[in-house]
Amino acid sequence: MAIAPDTSSDLTAALAERLTGDVIAPGHAGYDTARRVWNAMIDKHPAVIARCAHAGDVATAIRFGIAHGLPLAVRGGGHNVAGTAVVDGGMVIDLSPMRAVRLDASGRTVHVQGGATWHDVDSVTAPLGLATPGGVVSETGVAGLALSGGVSHQRRRDGMTIDNLVSAEVVLADGRQVRASAHEHPDLFWALRGGGGNFGVVTAFELQLHPLGPEVYGINVAYPLEDAARVLAGWRDAVAGAPDELSTAGFVWSLPDVAELPAELRGAAYAGVAGMWAGDPDEGERATRALRSLATPLLDLSGPVGYLDFQHALDPFFPAGHRRYWKALYLDGFTDAAVELIADCSQRRPSNDTLIIVRHCGGAMARVGAEDTAFGDRGSQWMLSIDSSWTDAAADEQNVRYTRDFWNATHPHSTGQTYFNFPGLLEDNDAAVRASYGANHDRLARIKAAYDPDNRFRLNQNIRPAS
Repeated sequence: MAIAPDTSSDLTAALAERLTGDVIAPGHAGYDTARRVWNAMIDKHPAVIARCAHAGDVATAIRFGIAHGLPLAVRGGGHNVAGTAVVDGGMVIDLSPMRAVRLDASGRTVHVQGGATWHDVDSVTAPLGLATPGGVVSETGVAGLALSGGVSHQRRRDGMTIDNLVSAEVVLADGRQVRASAHEHPDLFWALRGGGGNFGVVTAFELQLHPLGPEVYGINVAYPLEDAARVLAGWRDAVAGAPDELSTAGFVWSLPDVAELPAELRGAAYAGVAGMWAGDPDEGERATRALRSLATPLLDLSGPVGYLDFQHALDPFFPAGHRRYWKALYLDGFTDAAVELIADCSQRRPSNDTLIIVRHCGGAMARVGAEDTAFGDRGSQWMLSIDSSWTDAAADEQNVRYTRDFWNATHPHSTGQTYFNFPGLLEDNDAAVRASYGANHDRLARIKAAYDPDNRFRLNQNIRPAS
């Protein structure tokens, strides 16, 4: 066990005596690395970081933090753009050492510890031609993505990540360890499927697996930026009646500045269509032909690809160390007026790294009732995400203002429901929580009161406990 050199701190020493894992505090050689998260806008200084080795450590850390009046942050993959994995002056319960993945091939499930990333999961399941709906950037943590929904490349065929949750091991605010499933603590199980980290620390997930791959058909087409409205509208019309196997998105982004591209395309802004056919690759080629001729392509990189390679394809474009402010809204129909607005705003991005993306939802996602999971209404077929990314701290105000102005402008075309994996900095928390959970909110507040009455787990899309 590594103990911070600042052993004069009674707090650090007392926790180190109780914990199997490492304790890191200011003064420790690894402190700055341990407190850093994926979004470089977040620069917080916790009083102590408890690197937990197992669920017992998590229980110990929770009890210790509460006893000493420390705000609690929970770190899985540290990928949430709002930076909820770290807190000033409080305790970080860090699950990053807990990354074990165990496959149950006969039951077609996978057991995943709370600190694992989607790379950890896919590396175990993909070689056997199995997958569960997970993140589209492999370094994303399983826990954060899963608890707030989970939108994947196979979302329309197999639903959201929460729809594939079989059970969860949870450490509660009083330190108790419980299992939540359809038959054990079913109220907690319901709340975990979309309610975020409000109810406890999930130390392990059991997820359903589906046959997929090992090869799939990937769609990736770039069109001229001036055709953005035409491409978005054409894509919308082409996928409106698509089979569940097809999950795609229309977007505006910039091509990478790499030697592999023709000089005139390096760094160029473009309108694109991308996604995956979750089935036979030959069928995928036939099913996506219309998407590859919406205008005259600049590039068409579509074709058969290994599922594991496809899951890593976006990693280079979402590195740690960039500054990020992401906001999402579900659209109330993707009308021509919404297409024009999004195409226009997209062409005024202040940063070439910013991605404007509209995901096609529906399919299996939409066949889950609004009251069946905490997530709520699944009626929207389209989800807009404004993923602003940049590197210069001096550009923070400009990029945040652009994102918020864009987000506000699209509200007349929206249901008002957001996606809490892309929550900005959670500055709209109360209004966003009520608008997004809708009729489920009061039930969630009652469950919160039962499992976390003092709102110890509040660094999230916070649901206040019912009084």
